[in-house]
Amino acid sequence: MPPAKKRPRRYDPAKIRAAVLAQLGQVREAVRDLDSGPVLRLTAAVAASLAEVGHAVERPAGPRATLTPAGWFLAPGTRPSAPDAPDAPSAPDAPAAPLADVERSLRGLLDAHPAERLVETGSGVMTLDDFLVTRLVDLVLCADDLNTSVPGLDVPLDRQALAAATRVLADALALKAPGGSTEVRVPPYAVVQCVEGPRHTRGTPPNVVETAPLTWLRLATGRLTWPDALARAEVSASGERADLSGLLPLLP
Repeated sequence: MPPAKKRPRRYDPAKIRAAVLAQLGQVREAVRDLDSGPVLRLTAAVAASLAEVGHAVERPAGPRATLTPAGWFLAPGTRPSAPDAPDAPSAPDAPAAPLADVERSLRGLLDAHPAERLVETGSGVMTLDDFLVTRLVDLVLCADDLNTSVPGLDVPLDRQALAAATRVLADALALKAPGGSTEVRVPPYAVVQCVEGPRHTRGTPPNVVETAPLTWLRLATGRLTWPDALARAEVSASGERADLSGLLPLLP
C-alpha cells in the first residue's frame, strides 16, 4: 500500500508578509550608500523578483490554485529572479527602481489584496501569499550574496524569512525525489523524507542528511556544490541513499 500523500505545507500569511517586508528593509538599509557593481546587480535582481508580484496580480488568473510554493520551483519554465552569482554578466548594472520605491509599491499592493487572492505567476496559479513565499527565497539569497560579495557587510537575515525559504526548498526536494528512505534535516526549520527505497518508520533513519539553513539554500540553488559541502564538513550524510549530488541543485 503506497504511503498517504502529504498535504502541502501551509504558511501563515501575516508572518510571510511581515518576513518579506522585514528582509527587504534589511537589504535596503544595508545597501543605501553602496553603488558597486555586485551591489547594483544583486539589488536589481531582487527588485525584479518583487516586481513580479505586481505582474502576477495584474494577469487574469484561473479559478483555482494549480501550484504550491514548493511546486513553483519545479514547474516548467520557472527561473529564479536572483542571479546565480554576484558577478553574473546578464544582470543589469543598475537597479530597475530604488529599493525604497520597491518597498513602497509592495506595501501598497499587499494592503490592497488579501492573502487568498489568486494570481497568475507565469508558471501556474497560486494564492498571492503562496507566491510571496517564493519571493522570500530571492530576498534571503540576495542578503547572503551581498554578505559574501561585499567585505564587511553584514545584512541581517530575518528569522521568519530564513525559516520559510528553508522549508519551501526542502519541500521542493521532497517533491522532486518522492519517497521515504532518506531523512533530510535542516534544523531548526525543516525535516523532510525523500528518495525512493525502504521506508523508515521507527528509530534512527538509516539514511540521514543534515545541514544548516544557509548551507541548504546554497546547495539548493547551486551556490555550493555537494562535494564542496562535504569537504568543508558543512553537511553530514550517512547511509547508502544519503548522497544528494544527483538531485542538487534544485533550481536551474
